[in-house]
Amino acid sequence: MGDAQGTLAVRCAMQSDIGLHREGNEDSAYAGARLLAVADGMGGHAGGEVASAAVIEALHPLDTEVPAGELLSALDHAVRRASSALREIVLEDPSLLGMGTTLTALLWSGSQLGLVHIGDSRAYLVRDGEVFQITHDHTLVQSLLDEGKITAGEAASHPQRSLLLQALSGGHFEPDLQLHEARLGDRYLLSSDGLHQVADADSMARVLLTIADPDQAAKDLIALAIDGGGPDNITCIVADVVTAPETPAPDPA
Repeated sequence: MGDAQGTLAVRCAMQSDIGLHREGNEDSAYAGARLLAVADGMGGHAGGEVASAAVIEALHPLDTEVPAGELLSALDHAVRRASSALREIVLEDPSLLGMGTTLTALLWSGSQLGLVHIGDSRAYLVRDGEVFQITHDHTLVQSLLDEGKITAGEAASHPQRSLLLQALSGGHFEPDLQLHEARLGDRYLLSSDGLHQVADADSMARVLLTIADPDQAAKDLIALAIDGGGPDNITCIVADVVTAPETPAPDPA
């Protein structure tokens, strides 16, 4: 990506692991020059894998030049196309009824960053030595936490902590859409809940703040979840906002 002066770019790495207890990987992800996305499928009998892959496929065309003023509308339209695609898949194969997926995606244009979020995959921002979660989980436990009915400690061990209130499944949904301003030196993390449901926030922050190489940071984050028992598929993308390499001036004719 480039900012107004064409000086920003994203250097990213993506890692995914089946975990220690799953027979297949229902996560899908995409890391391109302008689009980053993580989707965590659900539904069993390969339905989750189908759903997450279909949604990521529907977002692929966004990895191009999107005007900054159109980021959120482009994301919104793409997600609604993805929902329609899921409906069509189920019509063709009714055995996939009930499949669905989470989605957390970032789309850049200049220094503007659009975010779309549905479910309990997450996006984090690392800035000025601090780590911020910039998405809000669409889960029953998060709603109970928001209402003050349970504590953060109770939320971490709640038996229904993975129960989603929203997902992409071809039905009604209201995605969260946000616009952010990217800065040189920022780091973003996108992750499926196989990471953040297992690895504690302090350990994740330590990796994000101390491991400079995005690929090694992504590998270390996966290792945290594996060390914690790896009960689910684990997917993460680590993306650093860096200075873009200079484009050589064309030779005079």
